Amino acid sequence: MAGNELRPVIKLRSTAGTGYTYVTRKNRRNSPDRLTLTKYDPIARRHVEFREDR
Repeated sequence: MAGNELRPVIKLRSTAGTGYTYVTRKNRRNSPDRLTLTKYDPIARRHVEFREDR
């Protein structure tokens, strides 16, 4: 399936050190570098930066 290679499943790991992760997909053509998003960490109870963990 060619669709799975273009949009791989990635893990977004919290930079707060709690170990909390989000699982999502990304388009490799639009964002070939590591993805960084600000999302809510329920363990830290605040918004923190989540970085891509392959």
